[in-house]
Amino acid sequence: MRQPRLSVLIVDDEPSVVHALEVLFDIHRIATVTAANPDEAMQRIEEGDVGVVVQDMNFGVDKTSGEQGVRLFHRIRGAEPDLPVVLMTAWASLETAVQLIKEGANDYLAKPWDDDKLVVSVRNLLQMRRLQLENRRLQDKSRVAREELARRHDLCGVVYESEEMQRIVSLAVNVAASDAPVLITGPSGAGKEKLAEIVQANSRRRDKPFLRVNVGALPEELMESELFGAEAGAYTGSRALRVGHFESADGGTLFLDEIDALSLSGQVKLLRVVQSGEFQRLGSSKARHADVRLVSATNSDLKQAIADGRFREDLYYRLNVIELPVPSLVMRPQDILPLARYFLSMTTQGADAAEPRFDVEAEAALLCHDWAGNVRELQNRIQRASLTADGLEITAHDLDLVPATDEAAGTKPDLPATGPGAAERRRVEQALLEAEGVVSKAADYLGLSRQALYRKMERLGIVLERRPR
Repeated sequence: MRQPRLSVLIVDDEPSVVHALEVLFDIHRIATVTAANPDEAMQRIEEGDVGVVVQDMNFGVDKTSGEQGVRLFHRIRGAEPDLPVVLMTAWASLETAVQLIKEGANDYLAKPWDDDKLVVSVRNLLQMRRLQLENRRLQDKSRVAREELARRHDLCGVVYESEEMQRIVSLAVNVAASDAPVLITGPSGAGKEKLAEIVQANSRRRDKPFLRVNVGALPEELMESELFGAEAGAYTGSRALRVGHFESADGGTLFLDEIDALSLSGQVKLLRVVQSGEFQRLGSSKARHADVRLVSATNSDLKQAIADGRFREDLYYRLNVIELPVPSLVMRPQDILPLARYFLSMTTQGADAAEPRFDVEAEAALLCHDWAGNVRELQNRIQRASLTADGLEITAHDLDLVPATDEAAGTKPDLPATGPGAAERRRVEQALLEAEGVVSKAADYLGLSRQALYRKMERLGIVLERRPR
């Protein structure tokens, strides 16, 4: 849907100033609306389609303190917290400017203004506002899609906001109705078991057994007996009948994590189960049958394992009827803070206990970290921080993370990425996304000044002028 054309709202009580600004912006094909006082300005904003406000700080010939402009700025922030604002006054006050910049004003120019600087600033802010509104529209659309998915299906409490996870979760609930084998791939700690839970919870087997088996944790000499069972005396030390996981999961779902750790002989037996539902206990020639929905998971490259002779190709294609690839946490940075806040809320003891929170520096550090251990590492750090923090406010130090300010100063090396500067660019772009394109807010997330963030964006080639997709 095409966005409406955004205008610059000029708020000034001097007709000559208003006319000069209208002519300047018209030359550069920038639409304008005007207001002579704060009340008119708020009315124009309420009418919509204002992309940037260029406001005077004083209204009336006897007014020079700038207090009226400060009050108007606060009214604008109350009505539209993210609307870009440029402050202009003939009575330049550095202290007032610095204070309002800290509170979120985007620029401050003294009269008489520099035409080129003003036009460039306004044009950039208009593009930022378009990006901000587009991000908001996409976020609203994504939120509605998540809520609708959660309304119709059991998502097992999964927490996410990213489009990447929305696609994977949607695919999981769609394939749950079939009995086709599912292979969940992705790095350790990314949430593969949670996807398996979602598949089971939305299947026709939801009320049947759901067994979780970490194949990689099974001793190799016991692996086959654990999965398929063993007769008494089938191996040294075996004195009693052992019922295997396939037999125990009959009618339900069996989740085999780290499937790549299964021995080659175990793979042969697993292939038979997948093909026919039949298996044999160790030490028995009797064929048994199990009606089991198989969900497997791995953090390994199974195609490479096939090439190395460690995994059967025919089994791979039997298991991989439907693949659910779970991206690493660093590849879906929109999920970092929602997950972090959720895990932190889970540490609260008692219904009346005060809820802890992250400070700004902690949230910036969370966004900057590489999360090699993915969601599991995030959860563990937050649980540890909640136990060691002095108060309710969790800091980067509590999380044992390098503050973003220290990283910017060079005390922490760039994160590993697919190319030079890629991780840093990803962090900056994620901060801009979290801030909906508001540079001052993104700078706060990253622990930088607004000017430092602009310099970093220029160095990384990040421009807000790009059109939203």
